[in-house]
Amino acid sequence: MSRIGKIPVKVPQGVKVNFQDEVMTVEGPKGKLTQKYHPVITFEAGNGEIAVDRVNEEKQTKAFHGLYRNLLNNMVIGVSTGFSKALIITGVGYRAEVQGNILSMSLGYSNDVFVGIPDGITVAVEPNGKVVVSGIDKQQVGEFASQIRKLRLPEPYKGKGIRYEDEQIRRKVGKSGVK
Repeated sequence: MSRIGKIPVKVPQGVKVNFQDEVMTVEGPKGKLTQKYHPVITFEAGNGEIAVDRVNEEKQTKAFHGLYRNLLNNMVIGVSTGFSKALIITGVGYRAEVQGNILSMSLGYSNDVFVGIPDGITVAVEPNGKVVVSGIDKQQVGEFASQIRKLRLPEPYKGKGIRYEDEQIRRKVGKSGVK
């Protein structure tokens, strides 16, 4: 039995989960998410929990068991509380601002960098150089935060660049001027 797959998914009040035609739909106060699933996985709802099970013991089916349990859990969390990732912009003159659905950043290049914010994602810029990406889809939030970070990766000598809030940058010692 999959260690992750056997844990039931708790469904909070106000969240509706529906399984039809190999598509799971989760609807809650923050929005609605859908995900296709493989027919070798079955779902049983009962008293505020959903149990995920599989029809056979093949290796691929066991992998799907834990995968779809986690996908369902992330969907339930997303529509009830949402997900967010915080990025810190460090560097002299490095800044960001939101203009409509475009994130404009000055990152030390000769021109500013403009990034379109996808639907379902909200971006908030705080004055201390913190950019918060939030939304209901965990994968979409993580992917967009990763794209922003790739625009100016943190460098190890001065620590300039864009990093995740909980990320530690391993600093290197620069050259010494002594011969």
